[in-house]
Amino acid sequence: MADEWNFPKGDLMKGKKGLVMGVANDKSIAWGIASQLAAQGAEMAFSYLGESLLRRVEPLATSIGVRHLIECDVTSDDSMDAAFAKLKDIYGEIDFIIHSVAFANKNELQGSFVENTTREGFLLALNVSAFSFVDVSRRAAELMPNGGSLVTLTYLGAERVIPNYNTMGVAKAALEASTRYIARDLGPKGIRVNAISAGAMRTLSLAGISGGRGLHAKSGQFSLMKQETSMEGVAGAALWLASDLGFSTTGEVVHVDAGFHVVGLPEDIEG
Repeated sequence: MADEWNFPKGDLMKGKKGLVMGVANDKSIAWGIASQLAAQGAEMAFSYLGESLLRRVEPLATSIGVRHLIECDVTSDDSMDAAFAKLKDIYGEIDFIIHSVAFANKNELQGSFVENTTREGFLLALNVSAFSFVDVSRRAAELMPNGGSLVTLTYLGAERVIPNYNTMGVAKAALEASTRYIARDLGPKGIRVNAISAGAMRTLSLAGISGGRGLHAKSGQFSLMKQETSMEGVAGAALWLASDLGFSTTGEVVHVDAGFHVVGLPEDIEG
């Protein structure tokens, strides 16, 4: 579990309380971030969707001292109402939320974007992957009277064409734009809003994209550091943004991908 990563321990998050959304298994980016926050003294709840996911998430939560698991369907107003009412009952006020929630139909994550994208699939991807962060932010702000930090997860496919990323790329672009507008609205309340654009990592999300393994391999090969994106790096960036270290940072998309996002032409391609 968290022992496979080298997360620094300390008290940067001591006294901070929040919610982590999107833990699916021990390879999830949300899980890595939660583990780092816990190592720095944070107290948090996990959200989950459905009994099958609860069975996977519960032992992970227990392993880092997370005692509260909250069922939450981000596509349902009633479920969101109940989830945030429970979060308020547990903590009263919170300091951070990690939003790592996204979905697109698998058959739309391959081949032609134009030919394979359906109206239903497009709206579903935008609803789960982008609007959910808007909805979460609005609700979280009510529990952050003294300010706080909202962090979401995005990917380079929001900015550039990535083979087979398709509908999810459009949804992530909407998420990044939403991050900036939310940051404007909530900034006067002392709430910072940022996104982490993590490089390709071995997660369930990557497995759902056609050619995901090849994308992962190339990302490491072509990055400036010639390395795969590390969970330590992504979780460290989340720690910075969620803690008081990120006090004056908001409205940003922070790339954590070993420099892959700045490469124009990979060095091993000759023409």
